[in-house]
Amino acid sequence: MKLQKLIAVAVTTCFVLGSQAAETKVDAVAAVVNNGVVLESEVNEMVQRVKTNASRQNQTLPSDRALRTQAMERLILNSLQMQMAKRMGLQITDPQLDETIENIAREQKMTLEQFRSQVVQEEGSYEVFRERLREEITTGEVLRANVQRRIYVSPQEIDTVTKLMEQQGASNEEYNIGHILVALPSQPDAAQMKDAEVKANKIIELLRSGSDFKKIAIASSSAETALEGGDMGWLNINEMPTLFADQIRGKKKTDMIGPLRSGAGFHILTIFDIRGANVVEFEEVNARHVLIKPSIIVSEEKAKNTLANFVKEYKAGKGDFAAFAREHSEDPGSKLKGGELGWADPGKYVPAFRDTLANMKKGEISEPFRSDFGWHIIELHDRRTVDATAEKKREQVTRLIYNRRYNEESSNFLRELRDQAFIEILAETE
Repeated sequence: MKLQKLIAVAVTTCFVLGSQAAETKVDAVAAVVNNGVVLESEVNEMVQRVKTNASRQNQTLPSDRALRTQAMERLILNSLQMQMAKRMGLQITDPQLDETIENIAREQKMTLEQFRSQVVQEEGSYEVFRERLREEITTGEVLRANVQRRIYVSPQEIDTVTKLMEQQGASNEEYNIGHILVALPSQPDAAQMKDAEVKANKIIELLRSGSDFKKIAIASSSAETALEGGDMGWLNINEMPTLFADQIRGKKKTDMIGPLRSGAGFHILTIFDIRGANVVEFEEVNARHVLIKPSIIVSEEKAKNTLANFVKEYKAGKGDFAAFAREHSEDPGSKLKGGELGWADPGKYVPAFRDTLANMKKGEISEPFRSDFGWHIIELHDRRTVDATAEKKREQVTRLIYNRRYNEESSNFLRELRDQAFIEILAETE
């Protein structure tokens, strides 16, 4: 503990300028997190970002003190995950970051220059945006790596859920859920249980009397979605935690649900919106690709340029895709087939691959792009819509169960990570 306190003093001292007669504090430590720190400037910047986003959406916000508390919690979790990423040797390289930004720009139908201008206009600094995005990708990878290994979906579970969905006439209906968590410690005593229950009941009373859900979530929720106003995004009922799914089923838009008790605390839910009833068709894509993996011998630049030069030749009518794939591709599953992947659900591919396919037209070849596996090019042969066959339904059910478990285990992992850490929140500076 002495070490952490010395860190706090040392870092704060580094940000103090001037003589003993007139010191000017440029920055200060807001919290000590294991052997790292959260700075006041980081807290203030996150609070300001939430305010700016809320202003754009005409969203009312709670007090600055409540915003500060939520920002502090988010930054503490980010710090813990970044520390774990360092221990894991996980690093997002500049080429990976550039590829992600290119994908974001493409999704928004912008050139890189247009996207960069928008970022500067909205956020002030493109470099700050890049580093924040790098951190978001890193923390996402830490979460995925640690949560995936906790999840196993058995064939028996798939059979059970498939039969249940058939009996209930379940559809692909999706719910946009709002969530507020009044958290409990790992082993709460009777007084802590009572206090949390009273707080949860007061919150539900406020909501049922017309208070804004997102404002209350930002002010009072302990869930990781607090700064987003409790918005969990769009979920099929079978992707939600079981506790939520049992209560959401049959409810209507704007209904209030809870408080619901779990090991994490008391949950309050609402339904922001519902969409996609009775969707029973899926899109499949037929494509081929080439993968080149950077290595000690093949640099990132060489891998990308090899693919870029081939794309140029191919567009000029000089290249043979199948021959190029057989010679250069490092994907063992498709190399000998000339890069052919066959018909597949694009959701099975990694995000960078899936997102590139989503923006391609029939017969188009992509420019080189980076995924976790290396550098790719894709040629899209065709798209088709297929019926939800028994096999496809089984794949869908597997994905739904996995997503539900992932949501549950993500919350458990983050709570355990925080519980095991040394955290000291320092007094707010004036």
